[in-house]
Amino acid sequence: MDEEHAFETTAIHGGQEPDPATGAVMPPIYASSTFEQDAPGDDRGYEYARTGNPTRETLEANLAALEGAAYGRAFSSGMGAINTVMNLLEAGDHVVAERDLYGGTHRLFTQVYEGYDLEFTFVDMTDLDAVRSAVRPETELLWLETPTNPLLKVVHIEAIAEVAAEADALYGVDNTFATPYLQRPLDLGADFVCHSLTKYLGGHSDVVGGALLTDDAELDEAFGFHQNAVGATIDPFACFLVLRGTKTLPLRMERHCSNAMVLAEWLDDDPLVDEVYYPGLPDHSGHEVATRQMSGYGGMVSFELDCALETASEIVSSLSVFTLAESLGGVESLIEQPATMTHAAVPAEERRASGLADGLIRASVGVEHIDDLIADLDQAFDQAR
Repeated sequence: MDEEHAFETTAIHGGQEPDPATGAVMPPIYASSTFEQDAPGDDRGYEYARTGNPTRETLEANLAALEGAAYGRAFSSGMGAINTVMNLLEAGDHVVAERDLYGGTHRLFTQVYEGYDLEFTFVDMTDLDAVRSAVRPETELLWLETPTNPLLKVVHIEAIAEVAAEADALYGVDNTFATPYLQRPLDLGADFVCHSLTKYLGGHSDVVGGALLTDDAELDEAFGFHQNAVGATIDPFACFLVLRGTKTLPLRMERHCSNAMVLAEWLDDDPLVDEVYYPGLPDHSGHEVATRQMSGYGGMVSFELDCALETASEIVSSLSVFTLAESLGGVESLIEQPATMTHAAVPAEERRASGLADGLIRASVGVEHIDDLIADLDQAFDQAR
């Protein structure tokens, strides 16, 4: 589809056409690891599945269409995609990153790449002066999530783009929480966008994958080189599952957003809850920015309980509609305690300094009936009162 269509139409048709050989409406799963060549070195567009695969290329085209990008690359995981970005840097380079960051990303930066003589400075990127102060002559990358994980801070994408341009540094935005349905970072000045396809784009908690999207041909070529050289490529069946997920992304996100808003308002009124982190609430510090750069506030809600870590653990363990599990973005509601789960790799002192209290709970609000979700939390809270 070359014409401009609404997002809902692009989600179903973008980058895809019926299979010319059979007329199959869904893209075939090309499970072959290798492809016949007419003569040595004269392939038909594909030679080896790590280098290129028709199912993967269909997914990459679909994801690029959703983000409004010219190019897309799909990976075996979100961390595989982030690692590919790190492969572009050299010893002595410096990265400025959001302090409130997914624990796996923080671990990759500090426990892997600091060992290769890369330097990282973590700051609150809602504070533009702090970002500018952190930039050095050797800064090569500005990296952020917005909304952030797990405190749901909202970073002004266009404002950070100006800082990145002044520093002549690459600028990447992890758009996993918002999805391209709610936010398009490339339109706001980012050089590239990262996704964990495991989350909302897959949408059913049955696939792991990652992606990088960009309008920059040279940058895409570099991503492609490392994608092939390192080999963190997504398999054809996983590509098929993500393509199935993207078709219903707009429908699911509408329900995720509406459920999350109602739940956030209910939590905000409960005396056991000290703080609710949801950009849709008018008193959220990033509400105005979110309203400008997002078309909805997302399906993630974090909240801080007025209780000890052990009590918070008991609460999340006593739920029946919410599932106690890591990850997010599936149709089912998931809940977790960052201090003991997704962010356990972050040292406790650093975690607390970033605002991640022991009683912090992160909820991925699914598409169940909102009354059942509220009743589930209410009975758990009653046990703790």
